[in-house]
Amino acid sequence: MDLRKMRLDETTSGTFSEEREEYERDYARLIQSPAFRRLQGKSQVFGAGSGDYYRTRLTHSLEVSQIAREAARRLAKHYPFLERREHPGLVMDPAVVEIAALAHDLGHPPFGHKGEEVLNRLMMDEYGMKYEGNAQNFRILMFLEKRAGSGSGLDLTAASLLAINKYPFNLDDPARLKGVYGPDWEVIGELRHKWNMPQGACTLETQLMDLCDDIAYSTHDIEDGIRAGKIQMNRTFFEDARLHEHLVQEIVNDDGNAELHWEEVDIKAMVKKVLASYLQQWEEIYAACAQESSRTRREMKARWVSIFAGKIGIIDDTSKGWKRVTFAAGGEQDFELLRTMEILKKLAWVTLIKDFRVQRLQMRSEIMISRLWDSFIVPESGRLIIPPDWIENYERHQSKWSWPRFVADYISGMTDAYAEKVYAELFASKSGSIYEMD
Repeated sequence: MDLRKMRLDETTSGTFSEEREEYERDYARLIQSPAFRRLQGKSQVFGAGSGDYYRTRLTHSLEVSQIAREAARRLAKHYPFLERREHPGLVMDPAVVEIAALAHDLGHPPFGHKGEEVLNRLMMDEYGMKYEGNAQNFRILMFLEKRAGSGSGLDLTAASLLAINKYPFNLDDPARLKGVYGPDWEVIGELRHKWNMPQGACTLETQLMDLCDDIAYSTHDIEDGIRAGKIQMNRTFFEDARLHEHLVQEIVNDDGNAELHWEEVDIKAMVKKVLASYLQQWEEIYAACAQESSRTRREMKARWVSIFAGKIGIIDDTSKGWKRVTFAAGGEQDFELLRTMEILKKLAWVTLIKDFRVQRLQMRSEIMISRLWDSFIVPESGRLIIPPDWIENYERHQSKWSWPRFVADYISGMTDAYAEKVYAELFASKSGSIYEMD
């Protein structure tokens, strides 16, 4: 049996075309799912619907998949060991990487990271249960979504499931912040066991998807920020000492930065250097583009995506006896470029997410999600205002589906606009017609 192409519950072998490859079937099931379509209505940075220019979770996922697929093709040509397929986790199939990139944000609730934070707090404070976007990915793919011939899950191949698994841990373990919900971890853990995956190690395809997600975040979100005027391309903005201090503080406070060995560099000096270099590039390209801001934004984005994607390599990870996908130079990690990307990610975070107007929107979203939760969480009254198909599904699976988890699933599946619509129906004086389809 091909461990990469095995499926957990393939019972409808006569319903598909034998001409399609297994990963093509995964791709079709994913992009035709309601959960994937809903990404078009979920915020990336700016609220979905705030303009026809800015990225949503859907366009972000498409852009990550494009970067990742091309990078996978290049790596396959440069690293002969990949062709030997010595281990199911040491393979680089562009189709699988693309699927992982398209699916990596499925579990995000409405209103971006604030929605995730609020749902987790409500679940933990009241029921001691966790909500986490990466874990919700697997709940969607393995339980909530449906496909033809099955009432539970999309039944993706093992390769696709493990490529999506950025955090190979049981989220129910104490103090674990990211991972997979316990029931889903039983399945994912068993697949990892069959593949003989090292403890805590991710497949190469997962690592590439994750790195390309960071590349997109550090380039595309900055493009959106420039377009919105939140990042001002002038010396006054880029040389502002307060901006430098904010960036340094974000880097110091981020526990996930430990592997970048910031203690080896002068953080403040590097922040100033990266920002100065970024502005200088902008000025050069701006002049070459006849001082047209729109063209300059596109050229800057393309240049930085090319810089980052061109340095992706695979090195030995001696600490895990495994391989690592990272920025590489001479067979070693390129920490200089990794830190540069992190500074640009923090620039997007500080100037966009921390903007007081975005914070107001996030406060508003926190209020909406909290009040929706309060409206649904009492089963006797909540079941009267939740769509019947959801209630019917809950009743079929209530032996393995607690009411709080059910409510979290329902709210997290909403788009931004749908969450606002339901909130308005419950708490505003007037909103549309009762005959509108949910």
